[in-house]
Amino acid sequence: MTVPALEIKDLNAWYGESHVLHGVDLIVQPGEVVTLLGRNGAGRTTVLRAIMGLTGSRKGSIKVHGHETVGLPTHRIAHLGIGYCPEERGIFSTLSVEENLLLPPVLQTQVPGMSIDEIYAMFPNLAERRSSQGTRLSGGEQQMLAVARILRTGAQLLLLDEISEGLAPVVVQALARMITALRAKGYTIVMVEQNFRFSAPLADRFYVLENGCVVERFGASQLSSKTEVLNELLGV
Repeated sequence: MTVPALEIKDLNAWYGESHVLHGVDLIVQPGEVVTLLGRNGAGRTTVLRAIMGLTGSRKGSIKVHGHETVGLPTHRIAHLGIGYCPEERGIFSTLSVEENLLLPPVLQTQVPGMSIDEIYAMFPNLAERRSSQGTRLSGGEQQMLAVARILRTGAQLLLLDEISEGLAPVVVQALARMITALRAKGYTIVMVEQNFRFSAPLADRFYVLENGCVVERFGASQLSSKTEVLNELLGV
């Protein structure tokens, strides 16, 4: 029986005294692309932060490749092969593209990370800008760099938070091709996305959150039958 890449059961999470997640259950199989949908404030980003141990406190179970992580510090969780790309990207502005890529340590996972040459082959824009400082990159180039930096570490489970937000359509299309290529290489991806048109063709399964709870879950084959429900849950 295949061990899930990520298995969350009855997850509750807090920021200070604010109870944000209420009994979230979620499962992601190796090689899947799963998207977390919901309005702003629904708790989607908090799910990713809770997986990494970045919330104030958390209770329940979070298993990464079968390893329970709720009691582990963030650096130990990362070494189980997780790469987290936060919405703010975290590019070091005074470092060049290549220096940003070389900064994170390689994780001691069974799968080696991508080489610099492999990363430049996947992101030709970064190859052209390898000597440019982070401050001189476009928003799309910064987003590509934020994801590429994770790929070098050997992480196989990628947590991507709103990677398409605020970017030009041509860049969003490039990111979609990137997701497709990573999936073909066997990466497991959990995405938080507000841009449903971007995530819909890419994901195998969807979870919809509302007020810190999972209120809908369905596979890609059910997408057309869920249009009315999604309009109700995601509409402003």
